[in-house]
Amino acid sequence: MNFLVTGGAGFIGSHLCERLVREGHRVCCLDSFNEYYSPALKWDNISALQGKKNFAVVVGDILDSDLVSDLFRRGCAEVVVHLAARAGPRPSIESPFLYEEVNVNGTLVLLEAARRYGAQCFVFASSSSVYGRNEKRPFAESDALTYPVSPYAATKIAGEALCRTYAHLYGIPTTVLRFFTVYGPRQRPDMAIHKFAKRMVEGKEIEIYGDGTSVRDYTYIDDVIDAICAVVERKFSFEIFNLGCSRPVVLNDVVAALERHLGVTARVVHVEEQPGDVPATHSDITKSQRMFGYSPRVDLETGLARFAQWFKEKHSAGLV
Repeated sequence: MNFLVTGGAGFIGSHLCERLVREGHRVCCLDSFNEYYSPALKWDNISALQGKKNFAVVVGDILDSDLVSDLFRRGCAEVVVHLAARAGPRPSIESPFLYEEVNVNGTLVLLEAARRYGAQCFVFASSSSVYGRNEKRPFAESDALTYPVSPYAATKIAGEALCRTYAHLYGIPTTVLRFFTVYGPRQRPDMAIHKFAKRMVEGKEIEIYGDGTSVRDYTYIDDVIDAICAVVERKFSFEIFNLGCSRPVVLNDVVAALERHLGVTARVVHVEEQPGDVPATHSDITKSQRMFGYSPRVDLETGLARFAQWFKEKHSAGLV
């Protein structure tokens, strides 16, 4: 099949592109290579795919409707996995209009092209951030999304609503995946595990917001890729699924595990909690288990060991 993977040179996207190419699919990686973090790191993410006959990179923006339409017109997008977005709750507070433009309007550009050219399947990357300060735990897909605490979360809720609307009006098989703190090799440098690792190995202080007792539901990258491939195979008419491990971990315990696997001691400084943060995430994965056999296999200790090995190699090479 022909896959269009937006944000395909990023953390999740590059892993997905590798899997799809390995399985013999034709893959178009659309990525803007913007400066949110180092474009060189994104190019390194897909370096092993360069020269593969069934892989192509298009440097461009999802807001460019002419470019997007041309990719669909050429048959490059039978299946769309839409991962491209401005990411992160905290930066969205500083740049809400940018987040709205890319995350909402960019999604609409892709959905319109999918409508016009008849995409067979559309997968939208959402986030656990949509649950906001939900006091009910674990978070289930049926929970009301009434308390987003960042513009980023609000844009993901809007993107989900657009996906539901287009699936209803035009019969585009669509799946929304709510990712819960995905980690592993190639994780974005602005995310906590990667950011902490870099500062720890360089002997710098790490800032922990609050007392370190916040909890997150960490999900290893391979489990996420397995899930994306599974929902593409099933082509649901419209469904929303949580992708987590349903085993929340305290932040202080994550730092301790990083110390073990990196072989360094963290110099911790506690600072005030940040606007846009939530105290906890916890996924209910019952629906995902029931409807497509989702079963996360990689525990946090194993996943962090793999991440640490990758990080040390890339740090020694000056890439992170």
